[in-house]
Amino acid sequence: MTDPLLWLHGDPTEGRRLRVPEPRPEPAAPPPPEAPAPADPRSRRSGRFGAAVAGGLVSAALVSGGAFGLGLIDAGGPPAPASSPASAAVSAKQQGDVAAIYKAASPAVVSIRTGSGSGTGFVVDVDGTVVTNAHVVGDSDRVEVQLSDDRTVTGEVTGVDTSSDLAVLHVDPARTGKLTALELADSSTVRTGQLAVAIGSPFGLPQTATAGIVSGTGRHIQAPDGFQIDSVIQTDAPINPGNSGGPLLDAAGRVIGVNSQIATGGASQGNVGIGFAVPANTVRDVIPRLERGETIRRAYIGVSTAEGNGGAVVREATAGGPAARAGLRAGDVIVSVDGERIGDPDDVAAAIRDRRPGESVDVEVRRDGELRTLQIELTARPEQAP
Repeated sequence: MTDPLLWLHGDPTEGRRLRVPEPRPEPAAPPPPEAPAPADPRSRRSGRFGAAVAGGLVSAALVSGGAFGLGLIDAGGPPAPASSPASAAVSAKQQGDVAAIYKAASPAVVSIRTGSGSGTGFVVDVDGTVVTNAHVVGDSDRVEVQLSDDRTVTGEVTGVDTSSDLAVLHVDPARTGKLTALELADSSTVRTGQLAVAIGSPFGLPQTATAGIVSGTGRHIQAPDGFQIDSVIQTDAPINPGNSGGPLLDAAGRVIGVNSQIATGGASQGNVGIGFAVPANTVRDVIPRLERGETIRRAYIGVSTAEGNGGAVVREATAGGPAARAGLRAGDVIVSVDGERIGDPDDVAAAIRDRRPGESVDVEVRRDGELRTLQIELTARPEQAP
C-alpha cells in the first residue's frame, strides 16, 4: 500500500443542488372493512462481501471542485429540536436495524466545507463539540458546517492532531439549536464480523448511509504527518470521497471509529470494499486534550524496522535521531524495550506509545550474535516523518 493521497478528481454532482426536502407522504387510507389489511412485508438482504487487492490508501476527503450542497438557508426559521444522545434512541429491540440506527444518529452528523475541499463530522457533546479528520480541516481556522436540516453555521477549529488525523471544531449552540450527540464506544471490544454503519457526505451528498461489517481490527494506516496510526478498524461499508471525518457506528448507534481512508485498486479511485477508521478510543484520548488547547507531543525513537528472526530488524536509524545518537545501527535486531519482548516492528511502536518525550528506555539488541543494551532518550516527534 502506498502513502495516502487526497482525492483530486471532480465531483459528478457539481452544479446541482444535492438535497431537496421531500414532502411528507399523506397517511394511507384505511382498507375497506370487508377487505383484510395487507400484511407488512419485511425483506431481508444478504450477500457476500468480495475481496479486492488494495493498490493504495486514499484519504476519503473531497477536494475543491466538488459541490457541497448547502441547500437553502432559512434565517428566520427556528432551529429544529433534537434529542441527545442519539444512541439512546436505538432500543435493544432495534439493534442491528440500519434504518433505526440512521434515524437516531444522522441528526448528529454534519457536512464540513473548507476553502480547499469538504468532508464530514459529528457532534460528540451538546455544547457544540464536533469531531472530524485533521486532513479535512487542513490549515483552516474556520469552516462551514452544514447541519442535518441543511442549515449552515460557522465552525471554529479549536485543535488539530495530524499524528492521529483528528481535529475538533466548535459550533455555537445558540446558532444551531439543541444538538444531538453521538456516544463513543469502547473500540477495544470491536470484533470482526459485527455490523458497521457509516454516515457521511460522499461526493458532496450529505446524510448518506452505507452499511457493512467490520472486516478487520488492529490495522495500521499512515497519518498526514507520515507517522503510523495504530489499532485502526477496517470495514467494507462503502466509504468514498467526502466520507472523511464521519462516524462508523455499531449496532447500538455508538461511534466505533472515524472514517478516514480507503484502499484503492488499479486505476480506481473509488471504494473497493476496504475502508479504515481511526478507533474511538483514540478519539476519547485525543479530543479532550485538544479542547484544553494542549499540543500533543508523542515520544519518538527514530528507527525504521522490519520483520526479523526473534525481533525487529533495524533498517535505518534516522540520522541525528535518539536511536542513532545512542549507537543503534542498521542490521541490529531489537529483542526487548525496557524488558518488554519484541516480536515484530509493531511491538517497537507499542513499547514507546505511552512514553513521553524526555524519558529513557533500555533497548536490548542482538548484534553479530551478541546481546547488548543501549539506553535511548526519547524526544518529541518531528512535525513530519523523516
